[in-house]
Amino acid sequence: MTAPAAPRSNPTAATHEVTNQPPPLTGHDVADDPVLIEGVRREGAAWHLDDLHRFGRLVGSEEAQLWADQANRIEPVLRTHDRYGNRIDEVEFHPAYHSLMDVSVGAGLAGAAWADDRPGAHVARAASFMLASTVEQGHLCPVSMTYAVVPALRHAPDLAKVYEPLLTSRVYDPGLRTPAGKRGLLAGMGMTEKQGGTDVRANTTTATEQADGTWRLRGHKWFTSAPMNDLFLVLAQAPGGLSCFLVPRVLPDGSRNTFRIQRLKDKLGNRSNASSEPEFDDTVAWLVGAEGKGVRTIIDMVTMTRLDCVLGSAAGIRAALAQAAHHVRHRAVFGAKLIDQPLMRNVIADLSLESEAATTLALRLAGAADRAQRGDAQERAFLRLATAVGKYWVCKRQPVAVAEALECLGGNGYDEASGMPRLYREAPLNGIWEGSGNVNALDMLRALTREPDSLDAFRTEVEAATGADSRLDAAWRELKGDLVLTEDAPLRARRLIERAALVLEGSLLVRHAPAAVADAFCASRLAGDQGLAFGTLPAGTDFAALLERLPR
Repeated sequence: MTAPAAPRSNPTAATHEVTNQPPPLTGHDVADDPVLIEGVRREGAAWHLDDLHRFGRLVGSEEAQLWADQANRIEPVLRTHDRYGNRIDEVEFHPAYHSLMDVSVGAGLAGAAWADDRPGAHVARAASFMLASTVEQGHLCPVSMTYAVVPALRHAPDLAKVYEPLLTSRVYDPGLRTPAGKRGLLAGMGMTEKQGGTDVRANTTTATEQADGTWRLRGHKWFTSAPMNDLFLVLAQAPGGLSCFLVPRVLPDGSRNTFRIQRLKDKLGNRSNASSEPEFDDTVAWLVGAEGKGVRTIIDMVTMTRLDCVLGSAAGIRAALAQAAHHVRHRAVFGAKLIDQPLMRNVIADLSLESEAATTLALRLAGAADRAQRGDAQERAFLRLATAVGKYWVCKRQPVAVAEALECLGGNGYDEASGMPRLYREAPLNGIWEGSGNVNALDMLRALTREPDSLDAFRTEVEAATGADSRLDAAWRELKGDLVLTEDAPLRARRLIERAALVLEGSLLVRHAPAAVADAFCASRLAGDQGLAFGTLPAGTDFAALLERLPR
């Protein structure tokens, strides 16, 4: 009796034929987005559209996406000493990070808008900043701070005269060298300390004036991003109270200023960007603004970085939506494309609605910032209140929107190769930086109490849509009553700012979006005809019209 033949595999069997998977989302124009384009036109930067599309094709390229992946996988490394034991306090970055920085600074996303006299220059910069945010947000921290430092530095005209031309440069010139000898500068800020955090008035860093007019700082900052930047605005306690100072990494004579980097933060996301704890010890600094008015001086910088937080979060929502929309357009389940399945249509349409509202609000704020810089007092007053409202709400919506978009991809979205986990880790960041949710909610109350013209400007903006939608009108009537502050206002601040954001978004969409978009928003966000998760829009929603607004 012969033994049975041993089982053998068939090496020619096709087991890895790939079907029913979407193609890579590369080689496209990220600016091919009707919501973005319409907003740029409306806010006064139509002249920028050709450049915007060119930049959109660059950030949508396979090369840019590779840079983003590499810059986050191969993280910055702190070098405190050189091989001989000399203190150097330098951070090394992967070349991909420098490529991203070169592209974004070259596109004018740092300080260039302040040197551009064209109306809409800050809107143009905002739109391009949003495109860059869709590919990689970590490198935009130093870019954003450089943009924001210019109005604050103008409190010291002599310093601004020296440094502003370099802060507004479109040249990325990395490396620690004498600032005046570089082709472009980057700036950062150092406010928070371990014992105070948000309460910067509890700072213990001290400043001592010198005979030559400079100051010497001593102290330890708790969370200072981008320590390889050239200049920093720093808060410290002077004899006259908390004051703002300019601290260069390299002094005019070419010597290193004392800026000891104790460690880099091990963060949830934002891994491409180095965030540090610097120590000052007899560190040379120059006073910016009046002594004792440090918060008032640096708040000009904080306001602009808060605007960038709104722009970045709106872009993060849009980036996640684009990934989800791309997936459901190509993936088939139960004999039909996911985009044609009724429940998935509801989810994607709801995410699209959230994204459109966030993008429209973000660009409206950018338009207000642009006009405020040109002397429009009404827009400046609107920006004061609306920035806090937008910062709170859009940044709150990013994590939940990204999580829902990730779920649309299923297990594919949970895989690092999809890029979705990086978007998810990045999502909470803007809600924390430049003031957490509570800070912005209480800041809204402060504006209502101390700057009543900001409420007047906000009222004018919302009431521009009066009579166009009864649900918006009803929501505004209710909100106006709540804006008459009572003793329990701090307890209700989050509910109040949330409602203010929804009413403002509703007014913008009723005036500027297609009727189907405005109707769906007012029904779901203002009239309450929606569940607690995305994908719960009412049956009468014009889903086809909402899906037509998806980015391509």
